[in-house]
Amino acid sequence: MKWAGLFLLINAAPAVAQHGEHHERPSGMQHDTMMHRHPVMTDVLGIPMARQGSGTSWVPDSTPMYMQHARFGRWDVMLHGNVFLQYINEGSDRGDSQFGSINWLMGMAMRRVGDGRLMLRAMLSAERWTVGECGYPDLLATGETCDGRRLHDRQHPHDLFMELAGWYHRALNDDVAIELYGGPAAEPALGPTAYPHRVSAFPIPLAPITHHWLDATHITFGNITAGVFGRQWKVEGSLFNGREPDEDRADINLASLSSYSARVSFLPSPLWSLQVSAGQLNDAEVSDEPGHDRVDVTRYTASAMYNRPVGRRAFLATTLAFGHDVEHGIGTSAVLAEASLNLKDRHVMAGRFEWVEKTGENLGLDDEAVEDDIFRLAKAGVAYTYQVASILGWTPGLGVGGSISFIPEDLEPVYGEQQAFGFIAFVSLRPERMRMHMPAMPMPSGGEHMRHNRPR
Repeated sequence: MKWAGLFLLINAAPAVAQHGEHHERPSGMQHDTMMHRHPVMTDVLGIPMARQGSGTSWVPDSTPMYMQHARFGRWDVMLHGNVFLQYINEGSDRGDSQFGSINWLMGMAMRRVGDGRLMLRAMLSAERWTVGECGYPDLLATGETCDGRRLHDRQHPHDLFMELAGWYHRALNDDVAIELYGGPAAEPALGPTAYPHRVSAFPIPLAPITHHWLDATHITFGNITAGVFGRQWKVEGSLFNGREPDEDRADINLASLSSYSARVSFLPSPLWSLQVSAGQLNDAEVSDEPGHDRVDVTRYTASAMYNRPVGRRAFLATTLAFGHDVEHGIGTSAVLAEASLNLKDRHVMAGRFEWVEKTGENLGLDDEAVEDDIFRLAKAGVAYTYQVASILGWTPGLGVGGSISFIPEDLEPVYGEQQAFGFIAFVSLRPERMRMHMPAMPMPSGGEHMRHNRPR
C-alpha cells in the first residue's frame, strides 16, 4: 500500500505544482501544434487566469504554467501535481534520514455557468503512505502531531484530501466582480499562495520551516470564502474550521466554522503580487497536556511575489513573506525569502533563507521551564535540478540540494551543534512548461480577450 499511491501518482500526473491557470480555444481557433502554443484565457474583467494561485490567492500575471490540459464538451480539464522520489539526510542529534516520496496531484474542471465561471478542484496526496505517519526529516520544522506529541524537526505528511472545493466568479459590471469559494477541504483567505504552488518554491522538495507562520491553513476542513475584486485589487474574507488536521490523514475532519480571516491583495503590475492578511484560528492546535483545551492562534501575514522572464530563455520567480503568530499570549515572528531561476527549461536553481522565532513548546523541549522561552532559528537551503529532455510532454529531472540550520547556543545541548548540515538527492517529474500567446492587459469588459504574441 505504501508505494501503490505513489505508483498511481507517477503514472497519472507527476507534475510540478502550480495554480489554477486555464486555457480555452474559441470557436475556429486552432492550437499552434508546431510550437506547442496555447491561447490564453482570461477570467471576468479580462483578468488572466494565470493569476489564480492556491485557494483564492493571487500570483503575478507573468507566472508560467506547468500543466496538462484537455477539453470535454463544455468542460476544460487541467491536471497539476508534484512528485519527488527523494533521499533526505538532516544533521544534528535531532536529525534523521529517509527514503520516500513527497507528492500531490490536483485536478480541475472549469466551465461557464450563466454570466460567470465555475471551477471544481480536487487535490490529493499519498504522503501518508510514502513518507510515513510522522512525515519526513526537516530540521527545525514544527507543527501538528504524531503519536499524540507535537512534531519537531519533521514535516508532517499532507492529508489524502488536500482540497475538495468549488470556486465561482461573476462580474457585476465592467470594473467589479465577486467570488465565492469553499468546500469540505479548502483554503481560507489567509497568507500568501501556499508553498507547493509557488514557482519560487517548487524546485525545493522540503517544506519551509516558516510554514506554520505563513500558509499552513492551505489544508482546512471546512471553509467559505467571499470576495469582491477589480482588475488590480481584491478584498475577501473567510469563515472556516481552524483546527489542524488530526493524525488520521485519510479522513476529513469537519467541525464548526468558528475561525475567520480577511485578506487584501494588490497587483501593481503583471510582475508583482502583494497581499496582507490576518486571521483568528480558534482551537487550532492540540495541547501537549492530555485533557487540556486546544490552543488558539492569531496570525498576521504580508508577502510580495515578483515573477518575470529574463531574456528569452530564462525565468526568475521570487517570494518575500512575513508572518506573526500569537499563541498563549506569546508573539513569535517569521521571515521567508526564496527564489528560483529556470534556464532554458534545462537548469533549475533555487534558494531559500528563513528566520523564525519558536518557543520551547513549539520545538518539543521536555523541560517545562523553557516551554515559553523564545528561540531564534534560521535555515538556508539551495537545490539544483537538471531537467532531461521532455518525453511525450513530460519533463524528468535529477536534483541535489543542501541546507544549513543555525541553532542558538542555548539549544546546542539538545541538537549537539550550532550549525547542522543537511543533504537531499531526488528525482522529479513534471509536465513541460506550456508555450502561450501572451495575454493582453486587462480590458474594460467582462469577457475574454485574446492577443497573439511571442510565447513566454
